[in-house]
Amino acid sequence: MVMVGSKPPVSFFAYPGKPSWLLPADCTVTKLATVDHDQLDALTRLAEKLGANGEAETVPAAAAIPLPNGALTPPAIGQTLSRWLPPDTIVADEANTCAQSIFVSTEQAAPHDWLTLTGGAIGVGLPLALGAAIACPERKVVALQADGSAMYTLQALWSMVREQTDVTVVILNNRSYAILNIELARVGASQPTPKTLSMLSLANPAIDWVDLAQGMGMSASRAEGAEEFDAQFAAAMSRKGPCLIEAMVVQQMPS
Repeated sequence: MVMVGSKPPVSFFAYPGKPSWLLPADCTVTKLATVDHDQLDALTRLAEKLGANGEAETVPAAAAIPLPNGALTPPAIGQTLSRWLPPDTIVADEANTCAQSIFVSTEQAAPHDWLTLTGGAIGVGLPLALGAAIACPERKVVALQADGSAMYTLQALWSMVREQTDVTVVILNNRSYAILNIELARVGASQPTPKTLSMLSLANPAIDWVDLAQGMGMSASRAEGAEEFDAQFAAAMSRKGPCLIEAMVVQQMPS
């Protein structure tokens, strides 16, 4: 492995007695450059050595992307993003358990930037979208936001309205800290009890994100199905200003 930066990548969460480095034990790491070096120059010279500095490949243009229908699944949300994302959109992704399925479904979207988590802490998504919108006011920002993580920093919605940012927040509502359910299994915990599972549920009481957003002065709507979400997202992309779509997502959890 050739590394640019100070340290090799680490896993999303770290647990005692479990591997944390995302490298095989027998992998040889060659440090190409650190934060004190010109990293772009280092990568350019590496590409020249490998003969990899030719014309970049591009994804061929696809046929018109069809209107998604039926259940509002993460792939259906990705399909809608492919249909309606304006060029140069900034996507702030804290979709967590929905993220991978959405991401791989946006291959044919207009060129855009995708900002993701850099560690296991959650709650960065809404502030990340707010910062991106303030830094680049001429660009549309879309926040793909898991409902559990959004509870950590929901006050960012008020700041988005206060600063009149061009952010569309998509709350992926599965009424659960689903990422923590997955990590509970990965850590090797015994069969969780009903009490354990209740602590990771967001269904009692159910959180009404439309009411929360409107209470902070933000335009908001709720989508129950794929076609409804597609129409609401298309409308949000056609106008400027902060808004929120609560997507009642149907998600198949990994085994």
